[in-house]
Amino acid sequence: MDRVERCEEKYAELFGGKPVRDEGSDPEFMRILQRFIFGEVCYTGALDDRMRELITVTVLAVNQTLPQLKSHTLACLHVGCTPEEVRETVYQCAPFIGFPKTLNAIAAMNESFEKAGISLPLASGETVTEEDRYENGLSLQSPVYGDEIAERYKWLPGEFAAAVPRFLTELGFGDFATRKGLDAKTRELLTVVILAALGGAETQVRSHVADALKTGSTGEDVVCALTHAMPYMGIPRFFNALNCAKDLLE
Repeated sequence: MDRVERCEEKYAELFGGKPVRDEGSDPEFMRILQRFIFGEVCYTGALDDRMRELITVTVLAVNQTLPQLKSHTLACLHVGCTPEEVRETVYQCAPFIGFPKTLNAIAAMNESFEKAGISLPLASGETVTEEDRYENGLSLQSPVYGDEIAERYKWLPGEFAAAVPRFLTELGFGDFATRKGLDAKTRELLTVVILAALGGAETQVRSHVADALKTGSTGEDVVCALTHAMPYMGIPRFFNALNCAKDLLE
């Protein structure tokens, strides 16, 4: 198949329709977009459609491109993602992009869930309590990062020296990374994508690429994830992410 035929095939799989030919106000732009993403990028690398759509939803949530997030939430469901997997993909953006932007993404996601006839709220994904969220978060954080964060920020004044590392442990690891719905391998690969899409977080991109490799992703998986994210986050951020982790991915 050529890329036009591949585009038609993939578009039907994801959205159940046909890509633009000559319709609408900007058919030339839409042909460029759709044939590149769905006819080329989606066929490059070995990640399956489920993982690719979770990557897409991640970048769209980070970038707050909410109309497209609605469409790709439905695409996730079309290719076999569970509602819980989509929810956790959006939820785990919160420590990186902040709660207000995540709430916007949740609202867009839930609109598509309701359109698909999915009852809300979904089943709980919580696995920790108020009493053990720190300990459970630390059990995930320590094997990978040890006491690196606590040591790095012990220079902070007064109570902040203890509070800042604790916040990371409790929120990033205790409240989110412990949740059901995504395994550690998937979470880490999506975290790499979140950080790459943010831009300006290359130190953290590199750190989480290393963690993605530790949790079962291959270097090719990471490159494929970043390549798939590229049309949605832009080429400069794609190259920045690749360049900062080059020695880990070679």
